Order: sequence, then structure tokens, then C-alpha cells
Amino acid sequence: MFTGLVEETGVLTSCTPHDGKLRLRITARRIMDDLAIDHSVAVQGVCLTVVDHDDSSFAVDVIPETLTKTTIGALGEGSHVNLERAVRMADRLGGHLVQGHVDATGVVREIVTDDGRWEIWISFPTTFRKWLIPVGSICVNGVSLTVADLNESAFKVAIIPHTLEVTTLRELSVGDQVNLEFELLAKYIEQLMPR
Repeated sequence: MFTGLVEETGVLTSCTPHDGKLRLRITARRIMDDLAIDHSVAVQGVCLTVVDHDDSSFAVDVIPETLTKTTIGALGEGSHVNLERAVRMADRLGGHLVQGHVDATGVVREIVTDDGRWEIWISFPTTFRKWLIPVGSICVNGVSLTVADLNESAFKVAIIPHTLEVTTLRELSVGDQVNLEFELLAKYIEQLMPR
């Protein structure tokens, strides 16, 4: 479980095929202090398991299922990635509850950066519209954000300067694909509702 509050950005230093999977090695600083094998790390919002580590980097294996559902397979060596360690139950939940289980990918449709604003419109598959509400939560590439505006096939998020500084959102361009995880509670409520 994660909160969508990115702890740091790391750098993907290698992508190599490994036993039918893709092994990624990522350099990091802040999250390395207590990282261990079998720990979960959200990489661009995707929950992955640490399989190896040293003082300055860790490795994760990405299975074909994850490669087909996320943008992880499109990353190349040198790519910056958002990183967050799994939350401890005693931690503050400053973002929202995030599993790191990407529901779909979206596409950046517009970026507005005038008058000190940084707003991004992202389109999404319309089957997920039911899980979005104005001023609700959405996780984009592992970053917990608030839906500022919404229509049937796209939502807008407004990014504060601090979030731009500490995440990879500042590197987005129109046409880029992003990982989307919709509100966990909305999914459960939908399942509990009589049909």
C-alpha cells in the first residue's frame, strides 16, 4: 500500500531480459536507507518487488502482464522514475490509499503553463469514468493528485510547484502515456452496490 506521495525520483540505469521477465536496475538515494529484498516499491505508480540491491541501486523484475498494462516497458535507460516505498501503518497518509496496481494508461492531451499555473488534461478509457469525481483522488505515474475538472473522457489536474520539483510530472509532454490508478474506495463501493 502506498500514499502517492513520491519520495524521490530515481534513474533507470539498465533494462535487461532475465528469465522471461524484464529486470530493471534503478539508482536512488533517499529510499535506499532501509530497502531490502522482498520490499515493495512503487515505480511510476507500479508496485514492484525488490529482488536485489546495493548501497545506491535496486533491481526489480517486471513480468509480461505488467508490461502490457503499464508504461514500464516504454522506459529506457536514463529515464527518470517516481519512487515511493510501501507505507508503514503508523505513517501519515498525506495523499490517498494507492495500491500500485495500475488500472489503465491515459494520454496527456493538454498542458497549460501560463500565469504561474501548471495544469494537465489527461484522457482515459471511458469505462473508468465511473471511478472519477470532481475533487476526488487520482494517481498519475504514482503521484496522488486531485481531479480539478472532469468530462466524459478526460480529467484535469492542477500541479503545485513542489510536486513539479520532486516528481517526473514536469517532464511530461502532450501525447505521453501515463499510468493511472483510480480511487480504491470507489472500486469497492461499486462491488458492494446491488446490481
